[in-house]
Amino acid sequence: MIMTNRFAPIAALLLALSPLSAAMAQTPPPALGMAQPTAPDRQGLVRVTLTTSMGPIALDLDARHAPITTANFLRYVDQKRFDGISFYRSMRLAWGTPEKPEGLIQAGTRGDPKKTLKPIAHEPTSKTGLLHLPGAISMARFAPGTATADFSILVSEMPSLNAHPENPGDNAGYAVFGYVVEGMDVVRKIHAAPISPTLGQGPLKGQMLSPPVKILTARRTRVVAIPAPVPPVSPPQP
Repeated sequence: MIMTNRFAPIAALLLALSPLSAAMAQTPPPALGMAQPTAPDRQGLVRVTLTTSMGPIALDLDARHAPITTANFLRYVDQKRFDGISFYRSMRLAWGTPEKPEGLIQAGTRGDPKKTLKPIAHEPTSKTGLLHLPGAISMARFAPGTATADFSILVSEMPSLNAHPENPGDNAGYAVFGYVVEGMDVVRKIHAAPISPTLGQGPLKGQMLSPPVKILTARRTRVVAIPAPVPPVSPPQP
């Protein structure tokens, strides 16, 4: 995979998470926009709070539009498999600034067999409508259908990580399944935390947090249920 220097950070992400086509990373993100995620009515969302050593991050997971990915994440939450894991990576795009950082943070079980469950089917953004906007939570993967427990939270908009069916090769992108609703300040604080100049292999070198930021607990904190259909009212009998 050959990239210009400007796109090297995104190339590192793609090499670390999957052998995606280089075409996905050829366009830098547009100016930061606050586009609204799907399901603005807030129905079908499950609130999960990650309590980290730097503060809480509240996520609304979209069980309506990304049911497989949301159910998988909730299995880890409900079985307390995320308790004690860490945010271990801060990917910082070269065109970001301290005032306007660009990139993402990454956490997960890192393949620990005692914590990691079976892979799940891939839910591309082209089907869910949930895009890689600021605050999106997205599953890491290799090939489509290999995602397990590692996930990223975006600090900035990264459209190159969406599905791009018009591109050749692995163009399925990553699966977004929710958004941060409280604690983006904590996300940015983790993103800006110290990194090691030596830890990490290959393109990950220089992106590993040192020390990692612990996730103390991950718990459901609210459910906004999808309302059941209202049955028709029978006309009064004479």
